[in-house]
Amino acid sequence: MNSAMPARDLFDIPDGVTYLNCATMSPQLRAATEAGLEAVRRKAAPWTISQADFFSGAEELRALAAAVAGVETDAIALVPAASYGIAVAAKNAPVRAGQSIAVLDREFPSNVYAWRALAQRTGARVVTVARTGGESWTDAILRTVDERTAIVSVPHCHWTDGSRIDLARVGDRARAAGAMLVVDASQSLGACPLDIRCVQPDFLVAVGYKWLLGPYSLSYLYASPRWRERGVPLEDSWLAREGSGDFARLVDYRDEYRRGARRFDMGEVSQFVLAPIAAAALGQILSWTVEAIQSSLSRLTDRAAELAAASGYITQPPSERVGHMIGVRLPGGIPPDLIARLAAARIYVGLRGDSIRVAPHLYNTEADIDRLFSVLAG
Repeated sequence: MNSAMPARDLFDIPDGVTYLNCATMSPQLRAATEAGLEAVRRKAAPWTISQADFFSGAEELRALAAAVAGVETDAIALVPAASYGIAVAAKNAPVRAGQSIAVLDREFPSNVYAWRALAQRTGARVVTVARTGGESWTDAILRTVDERTAIVSVPHCHWTDGSRIDLARVGDRARAAGAMLVVDASQSLGACPLDIRCVQPDFLVAVGYKWLLGPYSLSYLYASPRWRERGVPLEDSWLAREGSGDFARLVDYRDEYRRGARRFDMGEVSQFVLAPIAAAALGQILSWTVEAIQSSLSRLTDRAAELAAASGYITQPPSERVGHMIGVRLPGGIPPDLIARLAAARIYVGLRGDSIRVAPHLYNTEADIDRLFSVLAG
C-alpha cells in the first residue's frame, strides 16, 4: 500500500468533508455498517440464534483482535471500555501503603481515576510524571520509576499530540523495580506497530472505536500469562465460567473459569450486534496490515510537520512522535475563531490543550493536510 492508494471509498464520508480526527472516533467502514445491519436483522429473529452463537462471534472477534495485537488468542479479553480494562488491572494490582503509582502528566482520565481510587484505598500515592526542559516522556518516566514504584500505567503515545513513549525501555525499568506495567494503547493499537512480547505489560487495553475502526462500547484487554490463570475479574459473568456452553446445566455452578484471559470478559460478551461490526473492521486492518497503515499515515503527518515548520508552528521531531498522529502548536496559541473557521470549511481535527491534534487515516490524502493548513494560515 502507498499513500496514493485511496481508501476513502471504503468509508461513508461525504464529499467536501476533511476528517482528521480518528484519535477521537473513527468513521465506520461501509462493510462494518453492513455487518451491523445484518446483525440487527438477525437479532429480530432470536429463534435463529443458537447456544453456540453465544460464544462463536466473541471467539472470532477475540482471534481477530489477537492477530492485530500480535499475541495468542487466549491472551485477549473483550471489555466495554478502556476504563474497564484499567479497573481490572487496578483490582489485581499488588500495592501497599507508601508505594507509588506512576501516570503521565495530562493523561487521559480513564488512566487516572482508577489509580487515584486505588491509592485512596491502600494508602499509596499517585505520582504524576512531568517532563522538564527538553526531556522526552520516556526519559521522564525512567527518571521517576524507583524502588517505591508499585505500578507504572502509561500510554504508547500521549493522547494530546502523539508524543511517543518507548515502552520496551519503560517495561525493562518497571520489571527492574518490581512494578506492574499497565499500558493504554487506545491511541496506537491498529495504527502503530507494538511488540507486546517485547514490552511485556501485565495488562494492555485499547478501545475499539478509534484506530481499530470499530463501534463504541467494545474494547480489548490483553492479560499477560501470569494473570490469565490467577487474576480476579471485575465481574462474575456466567459466560466466563467453564461449562457455560451447556445451558441445560447452568445451575450446576462452576468455580473454574474458561481458558486464558476469558475470565476477564465483560458480562454479555456475546455482543450479537457490536461484535460483527468490530470483526469487519479488524479484518480490514489485518488486510491492510498495521505496518502499511503506519507507513502511509507517516507520510501525511510528515507533510503536516513540513507545512507547520514553514509557517513557524511547533511540532515534535519525528523521533519523538508516532507516525499516525501529530500535535501542531501555534506560537501565539489557538486563535479564538479557529474552531468556527474549521467548521465552516468542514475540516475536523481535535483541539487538545494547546495542541491542534491532526489524526488522519487511509481515507485522507496530502490534499486534506494542505486544506487544513490553508485554513490555519487564513
